[in-house]
This record gives sequence, C-alpha cells and structure tokens, in this order.
Amino acid sequence: MPDPASPRGRAAARPPIPAPVPAPSSGAQRPPVITLGVEEEYLLLNRADGEPVARAESVRAAADLQAALHDGEVQPELLQVQVEVATPVCESLDEVGDHLLRMRRAVSAAAEQNGCLLAACGAAPFASDGHASVTARPRYRSLQADAPQLVDEQLINGMHVHVRIPGRGAGVAAINRLRPWLPLLVAMSANSPLWHGDDTGFASWRTVVFGRWAVSGIPPLFADADDYDRRVHDLLDVGALRDRGAIYWQARLSERFPTVEVRAMDVQLRVDDAMLLAGIVRALITTAVAEDEAGAALSTPAPELLASAQWHAARYGLDDALIDPRIPRRVPAADLIGRLMDHIRPALREAGDEPRVTALVDRLLAEGSGAARQRAAMRRGGSKALLDLIAAETTAAPESRR
Repeated sequence: MPDPASPRGRAAARPPIPAPVPAPSSGAQRPPVITLGVEEEYLLLNRADGEPVARAESVRAAADLQAALHDGEVQPELLQVQVEVATPVCESLDEVGDHLLRMRRAVSAAAEQNGCLLAACGAAPFASDGHASVTARPRYRSLQADAPQLVDEQLINGMHVHVRIPGRGAGVAAINRLRPWLPLLVAMSANSPLWHGDDTGFASWRTVVFGRWAVSGIPPLFADADDYDRRVHDLLDVGALRDRGAIYWQARLSERFPTVEVRAMDVQLRVDDAMLLAGIVRALITTAVAEDEAGAALSTPAPELLASAQWHAARYGLDDALIDPRIPRRVPAADLIGRLMDHIRPALREAGDEPRVTALVDRLLAEGSGAARQRAAMRRGGSKALLDLIAAETTAAPESRR
C-alpha cells in the first residue's frame, strides 16, 4: 500500500504511471497507444527459513547504488519487510517485462547484499506470530493505530496495473464494466496459498487478508464520475477513510494520474505472468471504454453473486470450476478464460498483444498458477524447494528473452 502523499522518487522525468499520449502529428492512421504502468510489491525473506526480515531501508539504500536502477524506483511499503517498485510509462508488454526484470534483478542483488531473499509471492509463506515492523511514516503509523492486527498481518504483496483513460467519466464507466471480470483476475493471478507454514486451502489468501479493510473488494456500481466522487466524499466525511489512498477497491480511479488502477492481482512469481496480466487488464479497460462509447449493454450482476465469485476464485484459483457472475453459472476455469479472450481479442489485436497473451494463457493453463507451483514445490521438497522456486522464478527472464 504505497503512501499516496509521497512523491514517486526523484526521477521526475520517468513517471511510473501512464500519462496521456498525444495523437500522432503525421497523417498516420495508427491510433494513440494506450499506455500502462505496473507496480509490484515484494517480500524480503531469510534465505534459510523463509521468515520475513525487516531490512527494507538497508535494501533500498543498496538498491540506490545499483547502476540498473533509477533514483527513487524502489519505494518503501507499509511494513519494513517489504519493498515496492513501479515501472515507467510503457507502451508494449515487452517494455513492461524489460523494466520488471531489470528492477527485480537489481533489487534482488541489493537484498542479497543484505543477507536476504527478494520474493515475488503474494503472501509470506512462513512467518512467526508477533508484531511486524511498520515503516516510520505518519500515514503508516496511523493505519497501525486504526487496525493493529490487520497491519500485523499485512504480509501480502499485490500487483497493480494502471491503464490510461481519456477522462474520469470513461474511467468510471470502465470500472463498472470490469466488475464481472475481477474474480477471474483473482483466480488467474492466485499466488498466495501458504501462511505461517501451512496451506490455507486458498489459492489467493492475499485476497482474503486484504478484503478485511473497510473499503475493499469489488467496487460498487456507479452512476457516473460525479457519483463516484460523491460516494468517496461520503466515506471520507464519516471517517471510514483517512484519505483517498485507503480506497482499496480492486479497481479504482487514480487520484494522481489519468488512469484506472486494477489491484485485484497477487504479485506474480514470474515476469512472464505479470506481462500476461498487464496485457489482459489493458485489453479489458480498452474494451470497456469502447463498449461504453458504443452504448453497449452493461452487465450488472448482483453484489452477492460478485462476492461469491470472488470468494470462489480466491479459494480455488484455476483448480476448480469458477462462477461466471454474468450468467450466472459455474463453468470450467479454462472455459471462462476462453470467454475472456473472446471478449478482449479485438483490443489485444489492436495493441499487438494477441500472440503473446494467447501463448501465455496457454502456458498458464498448462503449468498452473503461482499458487499451484508453490504447492507443488512444498510437496516435492518442503520449505527448501519452495524457497528455491521463489528465488529462481522471481528473477527469471521471460521466455521470449531467454
């Protein structure tokens, strides 16, 4: 949970989140590129036993000396066992992948210098009971005062994708149309099955932990941008939120950038899978904006169906049938992913992402999610095999770069 009041580092010329892209000045017919940016949160673990270690400040200081990193690219997080990175503005998935791999490898080297392991897993697989060290920032201290137990258990990492939108009205319309697809994003990104050394039975335990904050989960349906702003104002007015940064809906308007931010996903073990999800999110938002402009019918599943679909996605990931809240029916996970691909294919094709995303979807269905691979490693060789998997996959190059 980044501090929304803090600047994103000193590299003002390299903003991490998309800014509007002007239309081509020539007579070219190619439409403006829909830019995107990705934020990732990581844990710092003891390499011997997997316990989280509070060395964020030391790791960030070492990272600042890494030639591959730009000033301010590695940011603090709520707990001192975590760090966060954010890509610059990206136009292509290859660009997203290149930046994530560059930052992961550089921060991993900084972590090794400080005797710990960088871990791109959605939850700490091993953690002893006790109070976590909170980063010494006023906002984080306030969160700890408000909800001490929740903060202690915030040993979870997400992946946030920002996609440029033409305006706040279009952004709210996109959020409305994203709602039925958010549970599927939870299932596809599930990468947090373990907690305190035990299998939780959930593929995305992070979704359960994060859903306990006051304003979280699937966002409500909004009439328009004014309705969005009124309802956020009401939450602030009654004290349900300290600030707009505490809006933890799985999709929200950015308060700093002209983007929709999708926050439903666990951080991914592999850069490949992060690229896959970034491409899908961009295509979903592009499709939603186009449908709204065309006056297409809006699917409005009942809140209880959306909540059940999300719980089921967090529980089973891709290992069971999922709820399609638009119908509503339970369908095989592969079938629901197929419906998603049919829905976003024109946007994928326009962005040039269709071949890459299709191949990565096939790989995901064949090899399983990060949650499935973590469980397989634990069955195969216990904690050592799991930590070896996390270490290898966190800094592995995408297949296209090998």
